This record gives sequence, C-alpha cells and structure tokens, in this order.
Amino acid sequence: MQPFVFFQKERLRSMVRVSKNSGGLWGTLDIPRVVVTGMGTVNPLGLNVNDFWEGLVVGRSAIGPITRFDASKFRVKVDAEVHDFDPTKYMDLKVVDRTSRTIQFAIAAAREAIQSASLDMTQENPERVGVIISTMTEQGYVVRGWEAFQRLGPRGVDVLFTTKQSASAASMQVGMMLGAKGPNNAVNSLCASGVDAIGTATNFIRLGYADVMIAGGSDASLEPVSIAGLEILGALSRESDPSKACRPFDLNRSGFVYAEGAGVVVLESYEHARKRGVSILAEVAGVGWSFDAYDATAPAPESEAYAMRTALQNAKVRVEEVDYINAHGTSTKLNDACETRAIKMVFGEHAYKIPISSTKSMIGHSITAAGAVEAIAAILVMNKGIIHPTINYETSDPDCDLDYVPNVARPAQVNVCLKNSFGLGGENCCLVLKRVNE
Repeated sequence: MQPFVFFQKERLRSMVRVSKNSGGLWGTLDIPRVVVTGMGTVNPLGLNVNDFWEGLVVGRSAIGPITRFDASKFRVKVDAEVHDFDPTKYMDLKVVDRTSRTIQFAIAAAREAIQSASLDMTQENPERVGVIISTMTEQGYVVRGWEAFQRLGPRGVDVLFTTKQSASAASMQVGMMLGAKGPNNAVNSLCASGVDAIGTATNFIRLGYADVMIAGGSDASLEPVSIAGLEILGALSRESDPSKACRPFDLNRSGFVYAEGAGVVVLESYEHARKRGVSILAEVAGVGWSFDAYDATAPAPESEAYAMRTALQNAKVRVEEVDYINAHGTSTKLNDACETRAIKMVFGEHAYKIPISSTKSMIGHSITAAGAVEAIAAILVMNKGIIHPTINYETSDPDCDLDYVPNVARPAQVNVCLKNSFGLGGENCCLVLKRVNE
C-alpha cells in the first residue's frame, strides 16, 4: 500500500468513534472543530484589521471617484479603491515584479493573518499546512499580454504570463512564501468565492487533510473592461455622490459599487490551536452551499435559503440561536429584496428580531474577496460586542422590511453569526460562525 494512502486511512480511522448502536462498520465520525486564529485584510477602509474595524464601527464610507483610469466616457463614476498600498512593505522587489496587484493584496493580507495567529512554520509539519485563496483574473493584464503578442510576436510575451494570470497564482505565492506543502488550490464562485474558500478549507481540516489552512479571497479586477461590462448589465450604481452611492436595502438603491481588496484568515483544528496556546477568534461551525440553476444574473431566494438552512444544520444551530446576520447586501434592487425573502423563508417571524448589516455599504463589492473580508467583519463584531451599521439607509422599502442596523453601530452580544455570500450566476455559500468562550 502507498505510504500516503495508508496514512490517510489510518487518520480516517482515528477520526471515527465506533458506537454499538451505529449499525454500521465505521460508526460515527468524530469531526474536528475548525477555528479562526488569525485575520488579515487590505481593503478601501484600511490596510490592516485594526484600521478596517475603526472605519466600520463609525460608519465611514470608503467609496470615492474612480481614479484608477479615465472614467470620462463611463456613466459609472464611483468605485472603492485601496489607496496608499506599497507592496514592497510586504514582499521583496523581485516578488513585486513577478506578481499582479491581486496577488500582492493576497500576500499582504496573508502576512497579517499569519502574524496575528502567531503561526511559526518551523514548528509545523509543512505537509499539514495548506492554502486556498480565491481570485479574479485581472483582464488588463491579459489584454496587455495579447497586445504584446500582436506587436512583438511569440517572444514578446511575458515569460510568467501563465502563472501571473492563473486563478491559483495567489495560493501558489502564499504557499511558497510560507513553505506550506499541504493542499493548495483556488475556488471561484464569483461573489461567493471568499466565503467558499473558507468553507472549502474548513472541510480540508475536517476531513483530515490538513491541520492549518490559510484561506480567503483577493481581487484587484477593478478595471475598465470590468466596469464597462457591469455598467451595460445595469448592476452598478450611477450615483454622482460617492458618499451615497452604496445604500443596501434602501428603497432608492441603484446598484453596487465595484471595489478591490483582500481578506485572509488562518483556520486550524481546535485541538491544534489549543496545543499551540493561541487565542481563538471564532469557530467555523457550519458551511452550506447551493446553486440556483435559474438565471445567469438574477438570484433565486429559494436556493439562497437552502444554503442558509444547510449551514445552520451543519452547525447544529437553531434559527433562534442566531444573533446576527452579515448580509451579502449588494445594494442592487433585485439582490437585496431576494436576500430579505430568503432570510424570511429560513427564520420565519424570528427574522424580524435578528440584526442584519451590510459591510458593502462602506467598502463596496470586491467580488471574489468580498465574502472573506466580510467574514472578518463578522468575527470582529462577535469579538468587539458591537454590530457595525448599514450606512446610507434613509428610506424604507416594503420589500426590505427587516432590521438592517441603519446608520449607527449597535452594542450587542453576538455568539452566533450567519454570513451570507451569493455569487452572480447563482453560486451560493453561507457560513455559521460561533464565538468561542475558552
């Protein structure tokens, strides 16, 4: 028998608790608990977790005029950009030259997460540490590569073209930076990708393939082609006032604001974290996935509700136990109304008692990074005892009639949080996060 196969079989046997009443050969699986021990972010509100939280709790908008390119021909005039980011503070100049902005965000966020988790790779088995970071290809880089080919021929193309634009480039770079030799890949479910990466990494640990996973999302696809495509689709806000451009669940919402950023967390088994003696920020208690199989752009509330229910069931959490929902909350007419309907389908009358807020109201929508950045926001809410607001909420919408924590932060003890992420095209993923009282 192959050594690796033998190792995995023995590990699976060690996870199994045989019960006389199980009625089966294997008995009942003793699934490891998965916890968050570190967090890192680069986003329009700040280049680290502390600055991010300071902006969230006071309801500061990071949305402004488009400066990354000439937007004079666009009807969309606002976005949410990361300012003052210097990649040389996080990596060698050689790495900067060989990576895109998306990958640089991922490396910066991963470094902060690893540092906050006090993860020392010299004390870890590298084969038991993995990486999953979701990304979106920067179309501008691909276009420039094609232009170089047209102008100079085959030998004019960047020798690192394939690795730079690969969906797994961020995971590869973070894995090499760490020397992590465990599972290494990327998932992409568009707007649900960041949460999807955390959920997938959670299952790698639950199934015994890793003790530690670095997981999240990074996105710097804020480019003319991306803006143009979503503008034609009618998905983006055309508000001229940046401070009012993103208004989730408000009657006068007119679309989402394109953003960039990264969010990365360190996940590990509870037992591994306790052995290391590190602080536990939260437990990833449940994950749920679904696919609408309905429309390329329009969401289906029934499918969103299924992902929520699955996450709650996976976490063994009753609807009455959920203290807070961090919404997908994009600020589009259809999405916010559908998410509200889905929440009502799952929680019934209890939906009116649960505070809900949208992190996107302040930092816009960073697509493949959004869910991971917002999961960090949700964990901060649990640890700080303050629910950040949904800003720009001025006029109530009959189709969105729940408690969206409008405009002002609210003190609250949050022990259980549901984090929703719904991808354009119908790919949905939800997390149940629990506060851990050690």
